[in-house]
Amino acid sequence: MKLRTLLATVAVTASAILSTAVSAAMPEQISITYVKSPFNLQNIVMKERGMLEEAFKADGVKINWRVINSGAVQGQAMASGDLDFSAVMNTASVLMAAGAGNPIAIATGVGHPKEIFAIIGKPGANYTVKDLKGKKVVGPKGTVLHQLLVAALLKEGMKISDVDFISMDPAAAMTAVVSGNADAGLVAAGLIIKANASGANTIATCEGYVSPNLVMTVRRAFVEQYPEAFEKVVATNRAALAWIRANKAEALAMGAKEQGISIENAEKLFNWSGFYDTLTEADVKGLEADQQFLLENGMMEKKIDVRSLLLPSATK
Repeated sequence: MKLRTLLATVAVTASAILSTAVSAAMPEQISITYVKSPFNLQNIVMKERGMLEEAFKADGVKINWRVINSGAVQGQAMASGDLDFSAVMNTASVLMAAGAGNPIAIATGVGHPKEIFAIIGKPGANYTVKDLKGKKVVGPKGTVLHQLLVAALLKEGMKISDVDFISMDPAAAMTAVVSGNADAGLVAAGLIIKANASGANTIATCEGYVSPNLVMTVRRAFVEQYPEAFEKVVATNRAALAWIRANKAEALAMGAKEQGISIENAEKLFNWSGFYDTLTEADVKGLEADQQFLLENGMMEKKIDVRSLLLPSATK
């Protein structure tokens, strides 16, 4: 082979290798959840303003928004590789998924809501938690709402088996309660407001029972394969929160429109949500306490190292 031909071959090969390496630095597409409820304003703003699409425009990465409201189903989708990020997931669901062997990790914080989750009772029945014994209670299994129900019953000396618990989506749970087809339901955010307006009373919120924490999660294989893309998603999510704080009125209008509620109620939900982005030592302690509760009440399969769930991005 002539020297010129050899050099040309080497150059083409090197170029091909370099091109492959560059393209491998970014995925062809990113799959992320779009979950409006309870009042996930960062998620709403990030999608409505096309922030991820803009962040990855130069890289040619397609953003696939997936509507998956259940934390348990989100965890399953990440385990199968069908979902890269859950934009909003409660830590009870994260712990249960990790305890079941799901390779899931916490990327950054989202919110510390308490009043935004509630147990409601059917119209005309002013139930207390104690009154729920033997009653039909509906709501999403494997979530912070499920944890709230178990904690509230436990405080009154009862177990989950003391009620007729049927798992269903919060929206369906609200409809069942308001129509009188269920005695009580587990609902969140705007659904609480709508249920109250229809005559359903609030039996309990998380206050005094659990300390909910909402976080963004990611499948670990994605972080390992596409670290630059991962960091860009986290940075964009945090940029959405910064934009909300700088443009609150516009953000509330956006959230109200997506939720189908008034600006007044949007502001109420905003105040209930406790938005944040960086986990602290108090959050770690909260995760440890939640894990202990979930294990003791048979809601989690296996104990894990809670700190191992936190990626470096979550605490800085």
